[in-house]
Amino acid sequence: MVITSPVHPPRIIKFLKPYVLKMHFTNKFVSAQVIHSPTAIVASSASSQEKSLRSSLETTRDVAAAAKIGKILGERLLMKDISAVHVQLKKEQKYHGKVKAVIDSLVESGVKLL
Repeated sequence: MVITSPVHPPRIIKFLKPYVLKMHFTNKFVSAQVIHSPTAIVASSASSQEKSLRSSLETTRDVAAAAKIGKILGERLLMKDISAVHVQLKKEQKYHGKVKAVIDSLVESGVKLL
């Protein structure tokens, strides 16, 4: 069964925040992805599980790893000409620690927040 993405009228699409940043933290890894919300397609993602990143990180779960993930995600977004994202936090996430590190490094790399 294939579920199609919802179709929004053109007048509503211009008011939606099309790119949404979502972050996930486990006891071992940090991951972040940007989703194009009208089509529900992942535009870009970065994770400390990637083999190319593991060698450059001391640990894959601390604040420094989160900052590195934000920087890499920002570079990937700018390569795809995505200059602004909206941050969607879960209930238990606060702008502190790893969340702050990802968002701040994303902004430092040149991506704007909506």
